[in-house]
Amino acid sequence: MSDMDSLFLRIIAREIPAEVVRENDRVIAIRDINPQAPTHVLVVPKKRYRNAAELAAADPELLAELITVARDIAEQEGIAESGYRLLFNTNADAGQTIFHVHLHLLGGEPLGGLTGGPLRG
Repeated sequence: MSDMDSLFLRIIAREIPAEVVRENDRVIAIRDINPQAPTHVLVVPKKRYRNAAELAAADPELLAELITVARDIAEQEGIAESGYRLLFNTNADAGQTIFHVHLHLLGGEPLGGLTGGPLRG
């Protein structure tokens, strides 16, 4: 898949509409179009890395920034106190279907265990 095929790069370029929750020069956060919880936001680096492991090796500061942005959004959404989940799907067997790393922020209700099947994305 080329960089131009990345769904997230097309969203960043404003070729595809998305509900942007937060954005800075390195990160964009958008609402998931198929939410798995009342709050389901994807925190995406603007530079494309295939998965969380690749991002961690190449730019650990950017990885930390994704988590910081997710924390700030959880506070903004009013779910920080009650709790939220941060999730990376890394490669196909984990349910990753878009190979541009993104962090899922989920919350707004009790989430229970992860036995209900993988989150796709």
